Amino acid sequence: QVQLVESGGRLVQAGGSLRLSCSASGTIVSANTIAWYRQAPGKQRELVATFTKSGRINYADSVKGRCTISRDNAKKTVYLQMNSLKPEDTAVYYCNLQQNEPYELGYRVYWGQGTQVTVSS
Repeated sequence: QVQLVESGGRLVQAGGSLRLSCSASGTIVSANTIAWYRQAPGKQRELVATFTKSGRINYADSVKGRCTISRDNAKKTVYLQMNSLKPEDTAVYYCNLQQNEPYELGYRVYWGQGTQVTVSS
């Protein structure tokens, strides 16, 4: 079982930067994918970035060139560095972990509680 806790969200002016953190507790298996999602008011949750343990990274078109996802496996922490922020980036940002656990546990998906990012004009 895994718990995820996001932090770092705050109010920031357009053009500013933020670094979000997601700390995990519990057992993280070798084959896993960490991702950041976000959900703005009245909109569906969307994928922002993914990072596999093998190093494969993917970004949504809306954040390419402005965001960088990284992970520290020793600290069980994943980061999302966000630069040149726009008002459209305003959303609740969620950390997501996908992994295949041993025996009957099987494939599992975990979510954090979310952290609010607000970008003012």
